[in-house]
Amino acid sequence: MDLETTQSSAEVWALIVDIGRTLNLPYIDFVTANNYADWQKMLFVRTSYDSSWLNAFNTDPEIIKWSYFRTHAMERLTPIAIGLEFIDEYMHIPEQRYKVLEEAARRGLRAGFSVPLRSHAPPQSSMITFSGDHSKREMKRIIQTHGWVLNTVAVMGFQRYMTHFSAEFIDRNRISEKQRELLEMIGGGLQDKVIAEQLGVTVSAVRQRMNNLLSKTGLNNRADLAALAMSVGLVPDPLSRGADPDPVILVEMGVAPQGKGRFRKVSPKVEKSDD
Repeated sequence: MDLETTQSSAEVWALIVDIGRTLNLPYIDFVTANNYADWQKMLFVRTSYDSSWLNAFNTDPEIIKWSYFRTHAMERLTPIAIGLEFIDEYMHIPEQRYKVLEEAARRGLRAGFSVPLRSHAPPQSSMITFSGDHSKREMKRIIQTHGWVLNTVAVMGFQRYMTHFSAEFIDRNRISEKQRELLEMIGGGLQDKVIAEQLGVTVSAVRQRMNNLLSKTGLNNRADLAALAMSVGLVPDPLSRGADPDPVILVEMGVAPQGKGRFRKVSPKVEKSDD
């Protein structure tokens, strides 16, 4: 209920961290890649602690490649126990990566519980990890007692966080009200001439504003701007606009290989009453 009433990604993060601290897992990591196919492209990394000590290690791409995010979360959705205490349960890792886990343990991140996550299509890959200064036995007991709570908090918190995070793009990138208005018009499919007429400016002025918007957002073209307008909620997703007065329900029957199921379309008819 607290998550549902949040107004920002910061509020969601505070709730996730509070749960972790309540369960004696105060060290929270939240990692999200904006490109599932390319693990090197990170959207953001958020931690509940000062993680600057990792900077020296992360200069080595080979060390980064062996993180739990890259070796597990990119390919799987099963939660896992992590940290130096559980090192014997995993495949062989390079000596340099082992040193990272040793340093983490020295700083109180001796054992933890990681939940892989997905969003969007194509999917973004994420992972939320709760860690603390626990032995293997202690961590197993925490997972047995509170693992379902941690998993639920991670899944629900992630969805709510990303909803706010997308909407906050406008403020985060200091997009002005005029640029926001232009972005909404582009997302609505209006052409330059129509936009110019509605704004009371010339077509060249519209294109200049569009170029300024592309420069500020780091996007490449008009199609990217239209997609951005949908992502931040300025225009509705075309798949969920509900414009069809007689919606079609797609029903799949039976179990068959992907793409070979038997489908039938059902067009529900609403009976009109005399009331």
